[in-house]
Amino acid sequence: MMDSIGYLLKQPYSIDARLESRNSFIDNQLISVSGVRLGLSFKRKLKLGIGASWLKSEVREKFQSKNILGMDTSVNRFLKFMYVCYYADFVFYKTKRWQLSVPIQVGTGASWFQKNKTYSLDNKSSKYFLLLYEPGITAQFKVFRWFGVGADVAYRFTMKNNKKVSEKLMSPTYSFKILFWFDQLFYELFPKHELTKRFGPAEW
Repeated sequence: MMDSIGYLLKQPYSIDARLESRNSFIDNQLISVSGVRLGLSFKRKLKLGIGASWLKSEVREKFQSKNILGMDTSVNRFLKFMYVCYYADFVFYKTKRWQLSVPIQVGTGASWFQKNKTYSLDNKSSKYFLLLYEPGITAQFKVFRWFGVGADVAYRFTMKNNKKVSEKLMSPTYSFKILFWFDQLFYELFPKHELTKRFGPAEW
């Protein structure tokens, strides 16, 4: 595997750009984590890059507090987290239409509870360092040279530095994908173009 990675890193590369949404669970509630990714793809067999992810769904937690009369009361707080992730995706099985790969990502960021539903940059709530690790497996099926579908499953591990947050974030994750390869579509539509002659043709 290390020999294969070393070989691929010496090959020509293309841009790997993604918008994604991953599903997982917090306290048995289905939640969504949105993200963006930008990196390099070496021969379409090795992808390396960086991205950002954040909790999109509304997750509430009740906290005990005191009102203006000094009496105990229960108030809602909304869980928020954001992190920067570093990812690698290595293809270990590939045919004309099918592909299996092992995506791995490591993330660092922060998690916290706040009063408002929407993210607030001036929020004064205590923030906790977030360190996570997500190994998984991805399968994709190529319908055309330029279009495919896929799915991945993974597990999110988090550092246990805050029991109220960290244990909630440890969960299986899954997502379904629609895949476009715009360069392959270009090569298909313009087979005689100079770019196609230089970088093409489209391939399975």
